[in-house]
Amino acid sequence: MSTSQQPDPRDRPARLTVGVVGAGRVGPALAASLQLAGHRPVAVSGVSDASRRRAEQLLPGVPLVQPAEVLQRADLVLLTVPDDALAGLVAGLAETGAVRPGQLLVHTSGRYGAGVLDPALRAGALPLALHPAMTFTGTPVDVQRLAGCSFGVTAPEELRLAAEALVIEMGGEPEWIAEEMRPLYHAALALGANHLVTLVAQSMELLRRAGVGAPDRMLGPLLGAALDNALRSGDAALTGPVARGDAGTVAAHVAELRRHAPQTVAGYPAMARSTAARALAHGLLKPELAEDQLGVLAEGTTGGDGGGPADGGEGHPR
Repeated sequence: MSTSQQPDPRDRPARLTVGVVGAGRVGPALAASLQLAGHRPVAVSGVSDASRRRAEQLLPGVPLVQPAEVLQRADLVLLTVPDDALAGLVAGLAETGAVRPGQLLVHTSGRYGAGVLDPALRAGALPLALHPAMTFTGTPVDVQRLAGCSFGVTAPEELRLAAEALVIEMGGEPEWIAEEMRPLYHAALALGANHLVTLVAQSMELLRRAGVGAPDRMLGPLLGAALDNALRSGDAALTGPVARGDAGTVAAHVAELRRHAPQTVAGYPAMARSTAARALAHGLLKPELAEDQLGVLAEGTTGGDGGGPADGGEGHPR
């Protein structure tokens, strides 16, 4: 049975008052999810007009107050501020005496484990790092997307069960991440999710320049299948001219990108080299073809003409 299934209300721990410090895209959605599990949001802090609107939409009726007052009101406090602001916020709250002994203090940064909460721990707080592996829009759809979403969980061993229980109550799947592995864990997610958006956006722009009227409709089935294949089969799913060793097609690609979208020229060879290396290691690409292809890519990054036949193989995206 999936751990994302909501627990029986009779088995739930005591209901908590919940506060949010930083009403960005993440905090209000998590608080709304906890509210569905029976907890009670009581306070939110937010500075910008956008954050205030998000709080009002996802947590209607919950008062907007200063961060210190959020901690005064709540048993469980979600610290959902940008990564670079987190350490300073925690230190400041601890120094001013805002942190209460026994208070659950949860941050949602992927980069940090529980160690960034050490100043609050010394003040008696219970530190938890719960990072949802999900992209957020700042709208109610985020609450629905948390169902089955994996969370990177890091906490002191004695709080591990409490941390995992909160994730399950939000409909998520807890995945334990060691403190020292948090930066690598976060880099992996950023590499996949953040760069995917850039790649898709660039692909859509290029298709529009090529005359495609609905690039999203063209890419949707192709990219959906590619993602599904990659998740199922890993490197065995590699395909296309790079994995096949079609150096002429790759050279033509580089030439066309230089002509029509020079801002993409640096990214294409970098990704192609990485793809070639993985295809070679997996036995999909012959060494002699890899050598030819890497030569073409080297010319592409040093300003070569990138010339070559317009089609190096089967003529369709794979």
